[in-house]
Amino acid sequence: MRFLYSLLWSLALPLVLLRLWRRGRKEPGYRQHVAERLGFYGKSSVNRPLIWVHAVSVGETRAAEPLITALMDAYPEHGILLTHMTATGRATGAVLLGQHASRIIQSYLPYDIGWMMARFLRHFSPCLCILMETEIWPNLIAQCVHLHIPVALVNARMSERSLTRAKYASTLMADAAGSITCVTAQTEEDATRLRKYGAEHVQVCGSIKFDVAPAAIATELGAALRNSIGKRPVLLCASTREGEEALLLDALKSLAVPDVLLVMVPRHPQRFDSVAQLIATRSLTMHRRSTLRENNSLPADVQVLLGDSMGEMFAYYAACDAAFIGGSLLPLGGQNLIEACAVGTPVLIGPYTFNFEDITEGAIAAGAALRVKDASETMQQASHLLTNAELRKRMGQQALDFALRHRGATERTMALLRPLLR
Repeated sequence: MRFLYSLLWSLALPLVLLRLWRRGRKEPGYRQHVAERLGFYGKSSVNRPLIWVHAVSVGETRAAEPLITALMDAYPEHGILLTHMTATGRATGAVLLGQHASRIIQSYLPYDIGWMMARFLRHFSPCLCILMETEIWPNLIAQCVHLHIPVALVNARMSERSLTRAKYASTLMADAAGSITCVTAQTEEDATRLRKYGAEHVQVCGSIKFDVAPAAIATELGAALRNSIGKRPVLLCASTREGEEALLLDALKSLAVPDVLLVMVPRHPQRFDSVAQLIATRSLTMHRRSTLRENNSLPADVQVLLGDSMGEMFAYYAACDAAFIGGSLLPLGGQNLIEACAVGTPVLIGPYTFNFEDITEGAIAAGAALRVKDASETMQQASHLLTNAELRKRMGQQALDFALRHRGATERTMALLRPLLR
């Protein structure tokens, strides 16, 4: 099965590279460091032992931050090899961990073809492979086993939908999952599904994302942004996905709050311009975050602030009065609401949250979040929140309590990783 899998990967590689090049038209980062995706690294050398953390994109990279910080504190003689698959993930890693640049090597992970993975592993020689959340690659794991590199899958989650899809390649994926040395699951439900998937050494540690605390610079930036906005009520639509912005903008007229400001932050930066066009076609007055200079006031007639910046999500949450979490109005699985809760922001979330179901249900049960069925109800509930200071204060405190109550996953994960680094 793995031979056939590798053969299919090899045959598809020209098309994969063509798609990568085309994607680079809108996101130049995809046309950079292409050789790394094929397992070529020039004459660069590694002069210290490396702990390898693979965080495929933005969400996984943010989640990895507290774990990487803990690893650097516990193992000062080691460097961190941080790999990604997306350009935005790599850019996020550079922003979040820039202060540790001397100890961190960033690279793209090669495509999952055996000889490429072998070149990657022989070049960097990591002493441990840590995969974030759902990254199970058969050749990657097989090559690590061959070279006696322990593999840990941490902060792991698996939806019922993902488990069903995995059955189409059950033998291949079960063999890969069964070779993982250590798995830390976010919830008991995730652990049960991972065991059905084929993982054997599974323990529940909670979600590391609860340990992602806003840095002082982020809260200061949020306060500065709020000062630029002024005393107007602010509704944030965070991490919105394609198709959702149009629904929310069309429903904005039902937001019965005088002088309200809508802050819209698309999930993917390559869509900033297209979302700006959506706003313009509705004759809404818009300002871009990237053009709002420090200490400058946002013009009073601006109806929509487009969040076209990277690495400022905590600042957006700190600056708003209530937040809708995107990816949940359409069947896309939702996005992480923990960052909003961590700064005490009341949350609205749509009906489709299967990627974060347990966390979402927990937040709703704790009174930190409200479920809405569509864009119209989003604006209705937002109106209720923005005009009710007592409700906002209560939900904000419950959100903060919910986030604080679930912290500690990083240390529980570190306890399981320490034996693998002896």
